[in-house]
Amino acid sequence: MTAKTVTPRYIVPDVMKAIDPEAPGGPEVLVLVKRAVPHPGAGEVLVEIAAAGVNRPEVMQRQGKYPPPPGAPSILGMEIAGTIVAVGDGVGEEQIGQRVCALITGGAYAEYAVAPFGQCLSVPEALTMIEAAAMPETLFTVWTNLFERAYATEGDTVLVHGGTSGIGTMAIGLCAIFGIDIIVTAGSKAKCEAALSLGATHAIDYKTEDFVERVKQITGGKGVAAVLDMVGGDYVARNLQCLAEDGRHVSIAVQGGANATVPLFEIMRRRLTLTGSTLRPRDTAFKSLVADELARTVWPHVEAGKLKPVIDRVFAFADAPAAHARMEAGDHVGKIVLSMT
Repeated sequence: MTAKTVTPRYIVPDVMKAIDPEAPGGPEVLVLVKRAVPHPGAGEVLVEIAAAGVNRPEVMQRQGKYPPPPGAPSILGMEIAGTIVAVGDGVGEEQIGQRVCALITGGAYAEYAVAPFGQCLSVPEALTMIEAAAMPETLFTVWTNLFERAYATEGDTVLVHGGTSGIGTMAIGLCAIFGIDIIVTAGSKAKCEAALSLGATHAIDYKTEDFVERVKQITGGKGVAAVLDMVGGDYVARNLQCLAEDGRHVSIAVQGGANATVPLFEIMRRRLTLTGSTLRPRDTAFKSLVADELARTVWPHVEAGKLKPVIDRVFAFADAPAAHARMEAGDHVGKIVLSMT
C-alpha cells in the first residue's frame, strides 16, 4: 500500500476498509472490502472516521428498497464523526485536525469519507465520538420537520410516533430544551417506560391503547399542535384526529404504507396542514443552511452537555451485520453506532 503525506500531521493511505455490498441482501452482505480513499472536492473535507451512526434508510438500501441519490457513494452510511485530515479547494487548511460530525449522502461505513464542509458540526468536549456520530441524521431530521415544517414552539404539545427510535429520542431531547410537551407512542410497556425516563411528557403503548383516544384524554379534547409521523398508511387519518385546529401533520417515512385516505372536509374545516419531506436527496446548500441554524440554536445546548443522543448499543465495524440485525428486530432504544476503533 502506498501512502502520501497530506500534512506534516496526517498520512492518508490510498486504500481503506469499507462496506459496499455488490448486491442487495440480508445483513450477511455487510462484509469489509477494500476501496480507494476518496478525495475531497471544492468545499469538501476528508474525514478519518472514528464512528458512524446506523439508520433505517441504510437497512432499506441494503435490502435494495432505497437506492442512494444520484452522485452519492454506494458505500453505506449517512452520518459520521471523526477528524478532518485533508481539505478541498475553498476550505482553509486550519480545519485539518478539527473534530467534526457530519450528515452525508453516503460513504459512512468506511475508514474515510468525504463530507461537504458546510454540513459539518464541530464535536465539543461534551460529546464522545460515539455520541457525535449518533447526532447528525436525527438532529437534522427532527429540526427540519418538527421545528421548521411543523413550527413547534414553546408551550405546544406534539405527538411523535416511534418514541424510542433514534428520531423519537432526539425529539424528546429537543422538546425538553425548548419547552414543548411531547406525547410519544411505542410498542411495549417497557419502551413506554424508557421514553418517560428520557423525558417524554406522556407515552402511549400503541399495541394496547388507542392513541387517538389517549391523545384526546391527555389534551382535554383540544388535540396537539403537530404530529411527526414515520408510519404513514392508515395512521395518517388517525393522526389527523389527534390534531388541534390549525394543526400540522408532517410525514417523514412510510413504514406502514405509502398511501393514505384522508377526510378532506375535516382538513378544510379545521384548517389542518399536511406536509412532509425526505432529507437525504436535498442538496448541499439546503443542508448547509440547516447546519448553520443548528450551530446557532441547538449546538450551544450540546456544548453545555444539555443535549446528547441516546445510545442503544455500539458495534465494532466488522460487526455491522449484527448492528443491522438489531435495528431490524426493533428492540433498540435510541441509536445504534459502529465504532471504527
